[in-house]
Amino acid sequence: MSQTLQAVRGMNDILPDEAEFWELFEDTIRSWLKAYGYRPIRLPIVEPTPLFKRAIGEVTDIVEKEMYSFIDSLNGEPLTLRPEGTAGCVRAVIQHNLIARQPQRLYYIGQMYRHERPQKGRYRQFHQVGVEALGYAGPDIDAEMILMSARLWADLGLDGIELQLNSLGQPEERAQHRAALISYFEEHAELLDEDGKRRLYTNPLRILDTKNPALQELCAAAPKLIDYLGAESLAHFEGVQRVLRDAGVPFTINPRLVRGLDYYNLTVFEWVTDRLGAQGTVCAGGRYDGLVGQLGGKPAPACGFAMGIERLIALISDAGGAPAAPAPDVYVVHQGDAASRLAFRVAEGLRDQGISVLLHCGGGSFKSQMKKADGSGATFAVIIGDDEAATGEAQLKPLREEGAAQLKLKVDDLAEAIIGQLIDSDEEE
Repeated sequence: MSQTLQAVRGMNDILPDEAEFWELFEDTIRSWLKAYGYRPIRLPIVEPTPLFKRAIGEVTDIVEKEMYSFIDSLNGEPLTLRPEGTAGCVRAVIQHNLIARQPQRLYYIGQMYRHERPQKGRYRQFHQVGVEALGYAGPDIDAEMILMSARLWADLGLDGIELQLNSLGQPEERAQHRAALISYFEEHAELLDEDGKRRLYTNPLRILDTKNPALQELCAAAPKLIDYLGAESLAHFEGVQRVLRDAGVPFTINPRLVRGLDYYNLTVFEWVTDRLGAQGTVCAGGRYDGLVGQLGGKPAPACGFAMGIERLIALISDAGGAPAAPAPDVYVVHQGDAASRLAFRVAEGLRDQGISVLLHCGGGSFKSQMKKADGSGATFAVIIGDDEAATGEAQLKPLREEGAAQLKLKVDDLAEAIIGQLIDSDEEE
């Protein structure tokens, strides 16, 4: 007997009850982004491997350890399942020359892939909302992105999400800080763990982002990047903070916030919570002015962020905000050949009037069908037997209103009666 196949570890099925919740969540996301002028872009899941090595940085955990990469068996091209969305979005903007005439506000929703240890809110196949603004140079777009995020938490009814902010300055400022970090960590090399020793000369900034408790005190005393920022970088950072203070959005400046991708400069931010265990970041991003030029386009400023959908869904569910699955307005019950034929016409006619209908399929007695009608959550059952079919009529039975009368109506009058009662019910609520 063959073994039952299972999903790949860390790549989860999203079953109907949860998937309906996801659709409601995504509808909220799309409305929120539209209100800020962002437009959708749909990107491939598979991209050339060099895109991520060039964009993210070869000496990063994502490229070194986490990417699902393979060689195309037909042409030998190195390909990778996308581990994040910004690189692919920038590649598309360059390839299709989207910012030649005007800046672009873009967003995408979809799967990403990283080979890491699955845990609550973090999986090997995960879903992100990515938001990118390309062609905007000032601190205003950075600040607007943060304000957007704050509005979304309010729209979703979430609290306990805190904003951390930092500036990575410009490459030459980071180079000075990098030299100071290397000197500092060299003096304390015996205290570094294996990851720290590996990163010391390749990416010392990432040591500051360590989750190793034994290194926290060492990293807290390390040289701070903000002390190496020039006047322009400081002015940009202050411009972001000023908008946030004016809007009443609280934040904490975290000098150890560096992000795990090499393309960031100037503003970086994370929205974090203590309600998801160790993996507390639900939204993160920042400015990446050098990436367009780095990937072969005409240099242009850019800023963006990404949110993990699984983490936000978990937060909403933990807060009791998960809605019940939507129920149909009508469940059509029928028995007999003539009744079944009429039931199809009735169901389609009701749908023409904007009424959601679940038509019983699979046969069964009236009693068993009515049990399923009640279990469906439908507001009404429309009941058709051969006697009703012979006279072009149907029984309309309210299922959620105790003691309500069952009516016998011409099938042409069903839609008006149902819509009228649905409107009355909404007004009472």
